[in-house]
Amino acid sequence: MKGNVFIKRPVMALSISILILIVGFISLYTLPVKQYPDIAPPTVRVEATYTGADADAVMNSV
Repeated sequence: MKGNVFIKRPVMALSISILILIVGFISLYTLPVKQYPDIAPPTVRVEATYTGADADAVMNSV
């Protein structure tokens, strides 16, 4: 149905396609892009109680 318009009017279809390409190339160079945005790395906090052990023993066992 709607595709018949582009078959009957190929010049209009070509014009719209070229317009879309031009707008795409313009936006490609004007839109800001951050390849590596600033993010805070996730951190994990572990609390453990190990009676009678020093800090190194607890760290190695966890």
